[in-house]
Amino acid sequence: MRDVAQVSGLSLQTVSRVANGEPNVNEATRDRVLSVMRELGYRPNLAARAMRRGSYKTIGIVYQGLHAVGTRRTVEAVSEYAALNGYATTLMPIAAATGLATSGAFTRLEEMAVDVIVSILTSQLEFDTPMQIPPGMHAILIGPQSNPEVSAMDSDQIGGTEAAVRHLLGTGHREIQHITGAAGSFFAARREETWARMMREAGRPVPEPLRGDWSAHSGYLAVRRMLDTTPREELPTAIFSANDQMALGAYRALGEAGLRIPHDISIVGFDDIEEAVDFSPPLTTIAQDWDLLGREVLRVASESLAGAPPQAVLLPTRLVERDSVGPPRP
Repeated sequence: MRDVAQVSGLSLQTVSRVANGEPNVNEATRDRVLSVMRELGYRPNLAARAMRRGSYKTIGIVYQGLHAVGTRRTVEAVSEYAALNGYATTLMPIAAATGLATSGAFTRLEEMAVDVIVSILTSQLEFDTPMQIPPGMHAILIGPQSNPEVSAMDSDQIGGTEAAVRHLLGTGHREIQHITGAAGSFFAARREETWARMMREAGRPVPEPLRGDWSAHSGYLAVRRMLDTTPREELPTAIFSANDQMALGAYRALGEAGLRIPHDISIVGFDDIEEAVDFSPPLTTIAQDWDLLGREVLRVASESLAGAPPQAVLLPTRLVERDSVGPPRP
């Protein structure tokens, strides 16, 4: 840095401000310093910078696969808001959501010098087996808070499901089938449990749910099985799908059977993916605010680094009404 200051003819303090990306430098001076840095091959010493400010400005994200929309959108949101706040992002995929695999990922991220770990695991397994978070490491779990000593963040799974089922009940539907998410997922379990409770409280029958795995093809197969084993006059008048992708598969199965949405069967999804508005007809669904999640993760991370205690944050969901819900068929 002293070499850069000498060649550029500027003070060491000015060069330091440019190297650290501080805003109080005019553009001409910044360009001059950056030009000399390139000329001399200067690279900031990240370890020294971290020691000086007590932070590596890096967030580690542990996740199991990006096939699920929720996981993918969460990774995108956290990464984008991390960049906006001057943080780098390190991704750490794991093959299985077990305590051992998760703890190993945490340890590797600690060795890579990250400040905060964000764990995005949809399976309940990591909460059924011990997870070891390295001492002094800050972590945020995406999902229900299983440990009061670790921050957690989740969308309102219960409130969103209640809104979906209430909307269908309010439209007059008595028989509402449910396509579940993947087995072992606490998100899927929370939505299934809430659907069943809402049906019981309304005095409606609770059929055996259709089992899916979050993919569109699993929704297609689940509804195909229902159509193959249920007489036409006994079909439900509505379906609540645990996510929009499985709802898309349901659209295909119903269309192949000559059934119309919503004239014959209404459908509500969950997630509000970008393509939901382009379904035919456009899909009524429960929206999760991914941008808000990204902002809240960065807020909790910053406050944790400043010494704040662990937090449990519940993010709102909302019903987005489109054209896939109508009154039940006679």
